[in-house]
Amino acid sequence: MEPKGETVMNVTVIGAGNSGLAMAAHLSKEGNKVTLWNHSRSTISKLMETHIIYCEGGIQGAINIDLVTDNIKIALKTPDIILITTPAHSHKELAELIAVNIEKETIIILNPGRTFGALEFQNVYRTHNNKITQTIAETQTIIYTCRKTAEDAVNIITFKNQVLISTFKVEENQAVINQLPECLKKYFIPAESMVQTSIGNVGMVLHCAPLLLNTGWTESKNSTYKYYFEGITPTIGKLLERIDEERVMVSEALGFKVETTKEWLIRTYHVTGKNIYECIQNNKSYETIEAPGSLKHRYIFEDIPCGLVPLESIGLKLGLSMSHTSLIIDLAVRLLDYDFRKEGRGLFFLHNGNGEMDIESF
Repeated sequence: MEPKGETVMNVTVIGAGNSGLAMAAHLSKEGNKVTLWNHSRSTISKLMETHIIYCEGGIQGAINIDLVTDNIKIALKTPDIILITTPAHSHKELAELIAVNIEKETIIILNPGRTFGALEFQNVYRTHNNKITQTIAETQTIIYTCRKTAEDAVNIITFKNQVLISTFKVEENQAVINQLPECLKKYFIPAESMVQTSIGNVGMVLHCAPLLLNTGWTESKNSTYKYYFEGITPTIGKLLERIDEERVMVSEALGFKVETTKEWLIRTYHVTGKNIYECIQNNKSYETIEAPGSLKHRYIFEDIPCGLVPLESIGLKLGLSMSHTSLIIDLAVRLLDYDFRKEGRGLFFLHNGNGEMDIESF
């Protein structure tokens, strides 16, 4: 079914996780021709046979997807837009994969970019393809609060409004929104700077410390817990605010102050509260979200190397105190015996030929 009075777009959704299924189903329901690509065939084997995503929550029903594939050349054949929904630690690999296989100019949006996602993606893409120029953008967060419930099913708990989006030329941000599929446009607003999408990444505040500080509960074989409602206590909430203060301080040093996580929660979910803890307790969209069953989860292996690590790096480079951010990275390193700083996003793509930090990248 084609949307009445709207342009049907060829959209390639990269990644068949929580957000990928939600976005593919949403776009397809509104009449767009969607190609859903995933690197691992085993993850999408059932979808490749049926082409159906079963939805509950904000979108309901069995929704047909035009094409499901693990062949990147097919996925990149004719996209009007490419929407990347994979965890941020996949961005570097995807930038190279897309660069060596794409044959047309298009818009590529990281949903979300996390911290410096678009910068890293552009740097890697240009290394492997300097002939076909792409418009690369990143969002502050994904527009869906959602959870994948089966290989071919997703629960879309709610839609987030006023999600910031930015490309490298901020004067083009509204134009990028205007080129989105009609059903997505209303959820985005243009950022004033890429600082607001990269340093505006609140996932690194809400995800890392609570999971690490609930390690015993997380690894318990006898019980589970609600990640936000039970895992973030008043004391943990206060620590999150200290980390958040450092994040905002970095943004100010870069010339564009970002909203606090409390302000983001109030704006995005229309909740009230005097602090992060109260805002979370008043957020109905968080009530049912279960905690991960392991520390080997994207809350750690995405949000630390692609969030806290680059935040700490740029903060220290700017001469700021990043003690609370460093504390959480150090705790993750010790608990998991993994060098997140070594494996995380460095700042090489922020430097010019003279070895100086190129803040103008933002």
